[in-house]
Amino acid sequence: MGCNCGGRSRRTVTVYRLVLPNGAGHDYVTRQEAEAAKQRRGGTGRIVVVNR
Repeated sequence: MGCNCGGRSRRTVTVYRLVLPNGAGHDYVTRQEAEAAKQRRGGTGRIVVVNR
């Protein structure tokens, strides 16, 4: 019986990174969480989509 251990498929995970003006970054699972965190920090920073 053959095994299914070859041909590994990597699963891509998308996270939303809030990059603050001082260069610090925080990752969030949803864009809504990133937007809420941005608002808590006074609306500063930018949100970048990162695929892992």
